[in-house]
Amino acid sequence: MAADLFAPHFQDADKARAYLEALRWPNGPVCPHCGCIGDHYALKGKAHRPGLWKCKDCRKQFSVTVGTVFERSKIPLNKWLMAVHLMCASKKAISSHQIHRMLGVTYKSAWFMTHRIREAMNKEHVGLLGTGGGTVEVDETYWGNNGKQRKGARGYQHKMKVVSLVERDGEKRSMVVPAVTGKTLRDVLNKHVCKSAHLMTDEHSGYTKAGREYASHGVTRHSAGQYVDGINHSNTVESSFSLLKRGLVGTFHHVGEQHLQRYVAEFDYRWNNRKVSDRERSDALLEQVHGKRLTYARPR
Repeated sequence: MAADLFAPHFQDADKARAYLEALRWPNGPVCPHCGCIGDHYALKGKAHRPGLWKCKDCRKQFSVTVGTVFERSKIPLNKWLMAVHLMCASKKAISSHQIHRMLGVTYKSAWFMTHRIREAMNKEHVGLLGTGGGTVEVDETYWGNNGKQRKGARGYQHKMKVVSLVERDGEKRSMVVPAVTGKTLRDVLNKHVCKSAHLMTDEHSGYTKAGREYASHGVTRHSAGQYVDGINHSNTVESSFSLLKRGLVGTFHHVGEQHLQRYVAEFDYRWNNRKVSDRERSDALLEQVHGKRLTYARPR
C-alpha cells in the first residue's frame, strides 16, 4: 500500500481530477444533468475553474464531481482520493481520527468524508443470492448497547442486530434489523435469497419455518458443539463477522445505531472485493460514486 500513496493523483488536485475523469468517463465526458455523452465543450480561461464543462444539449455546466460524493467539497480532490484508497485498503477499517491526522483536515471534515465514502460503498443490490441452486449462509450478530439493559436481564435484545447473507464463492449482504425474529428473518430471506438456493444456518428457531421454502435447509447445532456437518455450516459468514467485530471494537470503539448500516456496508464492500488489489478496489469504488451524495441535512 505504501508505494501507492506516492501516486501522482494523490499529490495534486488537477492530476486527481484527470484520474477520476479517466475512470468515470472512459468514452468522453457525460453530462450528469441530462445524460448526454460526448457532446460538450470545456470552459477555459481565468473565469472558469479547471475541469469545467458545458453540455451542448441542456446547456448546463458540470464537472466530474457533480452528482458524486465529492460534489461541492472544498477539500482538494487528491485528498478525497487518498481517503478512498485508505478506506479500501484497510482490512479492519481506518478511523476518521486517523484520516484527520494523515490528510491534515479537521476531524469534522474527516468524519464527513468517511461517511460519504461509506455511502458510496453501500450499493443497491441487484438479483437474488443463490440463483441457480447456489448455497447461501445466513447468520446474525449483535453489537453495542441499544438502550440500557435492565439489571439482571439476559440475552441480546438490548443490542443492535445485524443479519448477514453470504453466497459461497459469491456476494455478501448485511443489514441492520430491529429484531431477530421469524418474521424479520423471513423478510430478509424473501428479499435477498432465491427459492432455488440451498440455505445454511444455525439452529435459531427463526429460520425453521422460512427454511422450508428453499431447495434445502442445512442446520448446524452450535448449542451441541456442532459447527460442521458435511457441507452444512455457516463458517463463511461467521468468519466475515470476525473482521466486522475487530473493526468495530479496535478501530471505531463506538458506533451509533443511526450509522451502523453504513459501517457494515463498508465491511461488506471490502469483503466482496477482497480478491483484487487495493488499487483495483478503490478504482472500482470511484466508478460508483455517482448518485451517492450525502449532505449534513441527511445524517442517516
